[in-house]
Amino acid sequence: MPVIKLFYDDLEALTGVSIEKIKARLPLMCADVERTEAEYMDVEFFPNRPDLFSVEGVSRALKQFLDVEPGLVTYEVANSGIEMVVDPSVLEVRPYIVCGVVRNVQFESMAIESLMLLQEHLHRGMGRNREKVSVGVHDLANVKPPFKYLAADPSFSFVPLDYETEMSMTDILVRHPKGIGFRYILEDKSNYPLILDSEGKTVSFPPIINAERTRVTESTTDIFIEVTGLHESVSRALDIIACALADRGGQIQSVKLRFPGDTNSEPRETPSLATTTKEISLKEVNSLIGIDLSMADCKKCCARMGLGAEAKTDELFEVRIPAYRYDILHTWDIIEDIAIGYGYDRITPEIPGTMLIGEAHPIEEKNKMVREIMTGLGYFEVLTFTLTSERKQFELMQREKTEVAKRLGHTISPFVVELASPISSEQTMLRCSILPNLLDILSFNTHRDLPQRIFEVGPVVFSLKESYGLAGVSAHVNANFAEVKSVVDAVLNELGLEDAAVVESQDGAFLEGRRADIVLENKLIGVFGELHPEVLTNFGLSYPVVGFEICIL
Repeated sequence: MPVIKLFYDDLEALTGVSIEKIKARLPLMCADVERTEAEYMDVEFFPNRPDLFSVEGVSRALKQFLDVEPGLVTYEVANSGIEMVVDPSVLEVRPYIVCGVVRNVQFESMAIESLMLLQEHLHRGMGRNREKVSVGVHDLANVKPPFKYLAADPSFSFVPLDYETEMSMTDILVRHPKGIGFRYILEDKSNYPLILDSEGKTVSFPPIINAERTRVTESTTDIFIEVTGLHESVSRALDIIACALADRGGQIQSVKLRFPGDTNSEPRETPSLATTTKEISLKEVNSLIGIDLSMADCKKCCARMGLGAEAKTDELFEVRIPAYRYDILHTWDIIEDIAIGYGYDRITPEIPGTMLIGEAHPIEEKNKMVREIMTGLGYFEVLTFTLTSERKQFELMQREKTEVAKRLGHTISPFVVELASPISSEQTMLRCSILPNLLDILSFNTHRDLPQRIFEVGPVVFSLKESYGLAGVSAHVNANFAEVKSVVDAVLNELGLEDAAVVESQDGAFLEGRRADIVLENKLIGVFGELHPEVLTNFGLSYPVVGFEICIL
């Protein structure tokens, strides 16, 4: 979860509250103080509250929560007179864009650091590592509107941020650190997104890097913000940044967006910062929280969470939600805010009226037995992510996806369960094999002494079904087929699978002639052997490794 650095001097100046009181009350806002230093503290917030990813957002929420300035904050949005023209060429590359201007911001080093960190936190969370949403902030004094958003030839060149010489966009993707880190977003594109000013000079190469000429410094007073992406949530990111800068004393101004084919007499202007409303009943609030709150209590609690509330009837009230609150999707989210505003420390816990006796789930009982078997064989348990990538599961393991499905007898399509919105290229699917994760662990520990013997028992998913598997690897200079076969024999015997047959295998992850399949009742339930030298090279390993994987549930 995002960890935000909050400097005491900055926090006190923005809130008007002593740091001692802030430290005492901040955890009641569902924040976790990770560490406190002499000049700052690191605080962890839930990822569903991106409006709290900056000292400005935290200060705003604290003033509301501590009754310094409770209630809905409204921001005035003037017209900047600036336009952004969207060229048809970019609609197939990165179609969503919103823009805004914030003037008369007073910047110093901590304010700039807060803005940059807010930008990066939005990139990682809401932006799915810049792919879904990316933000660019620029010194408006160094560019000349109107702006144009288009898709340009990769040979187009400009001076990127942190550099002094021009580079083509192709070169940026292979030489600039940001280009190397995020080029996967554009790898299938023939042209790249580009924002130019009226003089044809580069403002930004989204979602990769800004131009050096637009760098924000302590002398900057007017900010131009552009947010591009693949989803309409670009508007939320713009709202959050614009409001944070307004809390620094800036004045928000809108930018007109002219899209191709627009027939409206007036183009769209962003940001609008319009509030949304939801109706909620007092009965529902009290039922879910479990206490008896009046209408006045609910209005006060909403005000402490930055929401506006007005009674419509004796039992029904309307809640106004600010534009920067990305997390409120349902009335239950409002009820949660009411509970936080009331104070979890004031709610008396109660023992449930119905008492039940719990017992371990059969899957956990089986996993416990497997762990005892493996630790008894001298293996150490590890725990890895169930999210992985096809590259790691198949390419690095020398396994063809269709062949794996065929070997396991799965005909349901799709065999692999992919994520709809992956956060990175290394987490795009649910794993169907544990073995690659163990090789990954070995690659992280090449500096450790040998032998290394590790195992994992956990879920694997294929053909939309979850099962449990056991995998283990042994790495040392004398690792061989006889060793892993003896381990597999012991595991099968302890699990009551003595009837399983060991037959010749065609699994490409293992060395030919030193690999075997485990078959029970004509069904493939496992594989073991010596890992293929090319697989070891793919994972950066330079010593022999033997391994196995068995389906246990």
